[in-house]
Amino acid sequence: MATQTLTTPQTRIQHAIKEGLFAGLIALGLFVLLIGFKTDQNIRNELILVQRWGTLAIIVAIAAIGRFVMVAFIAPQLARHRAAMSSTAPQAAPQSWFKANFNKLAVVFLLLYPPIILSLVGVQGSLKWVDNFGIQILIYVMLAWGLNIVVGLAGLLDLGYVAFYAVGAYTYALLSSYFGLSFWILLPLAGILAAFWGVILGFPVLRLRGDYLAIVTLAFGEIIRLVLINWTAVTKGTFGISGIAKATLFGLNFSPGPDGFAAIFGLAPSSAYYKIFLYYLILALAALTAFVTIRLRRLPIGRAWEALREDEIACRSLGINTTTTKLTAFAIGAMFGGFAGAFFAVRQGFVSPESFVFLESAVILAIVVLGGMGSLSGIAIAAVALIGGTELLRQLDFLKEIFGSDFTPELYRMLIFGLAMVLVMIYKPRGFVGTRQPTAFLHKDHKAISGAFSKEGHG
Repeated sequence: MATQTLTTPQTRIQHAIKEGLFAGLIALGLFVLLIGFKTDQNIRNELILVQRWGTLAIIVAIAAIGRFVMVAFIAPQLARHRAAMSSTAPQAAPQSWFKANFNKLAVVFLLLYPPIILSLVGVQGSLKWVDNFGIQILIYVMLAWGLNIVVGLAGLLDLGYVAFYAVGAYTYALLSSYFGLSFWILLPLAGILAAFWGVILGFPVLRLRGDYLAIVTLAFGEIIRLVLINWTAVTKGTFGISGIAKATLFGLNFSPGPDGFAAIFGLAPSSAYYKIFLYYLILALAALTAFVTIRLRRLPIGRAWEALREDEIACRSLGINTTTTKLTAFAIGAMFGGFAGAFFAVRQGFVSPESFVFLESAVILAIVVLGGMGSLSGIAIAAVALIGGTELLRQLDFLKEIFGSDFTPELYRMLIFGLAMVLVMIYKPRGFVGTRQPTAFLHKDHKAISGAFSKEGHG
């Protein structure tokens, strides 16, 4: 009878009010020390506590109102929708034109993105949008697609992927600084060296799975970072390597001199042209990563990765060499991480160990999981949402008028990031793309694997 009484509007509103108040109390307990107080220094260099009750009240109110709306309106609507779906016979819904052509539309938009930005905000105004949003997001898309080979396809949990990113970056930084080699020579070399280190990591972990594999790969990433910090004779330690040579386009540099790109084509001197060149470069590298991944999935090695992911014991019983399968997954995934690292060094012109901490590996892995392991389009959407959302926080200056002039939105990016992960894992446990389609089929008419057939979204 209790469940039936909640279906009436009055009892549902009462229940929603209780849930909202309870959520507000929980938010008050969680954030009273995190947001309600802020440590600062006075003019005598003494540590003092600054009270921020207004900001705390806004956060608590958002939590209470959000829970109330969820229980009173959204949850009943979702329940009715699920009941209607379960009562009707399952039929294949016709795919919309936008969904059917999403990948093509995304490629066209990415190709036209710099010209659109140039026409909207001009040459100098395009620097922020092309670099901070376009290039930054594409770097993480490429890294996540590389890690997707290891985690999403082969099912090997890797928490030290940033180590291969660092190998690629320092390969280009050191060899270009000491030997004067060009970017186009060092780009494949960075990928080869990163793949070599991927094989070195793969050998000790051949017998490990699950949590043990995660711990060893995490240790490997920390070892690489500590080597970069302490091998000061080569890497210059925490000071990093600066003055890294820029990439060229068929020998044409982007310097402001008379031999630069802008002077030759009669354009006004601006660093935006180099950023646009880098944008198309990382777009080509990301497209190469996606193309190789799609092709490998259709080959025997890709099917061996999927078999290894689903059941390693059954994979061995089928006669598949799991040693070779694991090593190829680590090597190919590391290779694309090395490519991205070399590009990162070219883009920044400076590398240091602080750019390759464990948090970077965690963010890349979170993108893969939230996007849907094995799904290229889902991972790309997750990278846009997470990395682009973080960059958007830097543009929300109007929040200072609400929370105070000392409010810095980007400082709360990890709090928002963690909350988003919790919500996505509750409502979309298989990631933004909720199906995983196998590469081999017995019959021509095939169906995608639904998340309902897998426990906790891992199937």
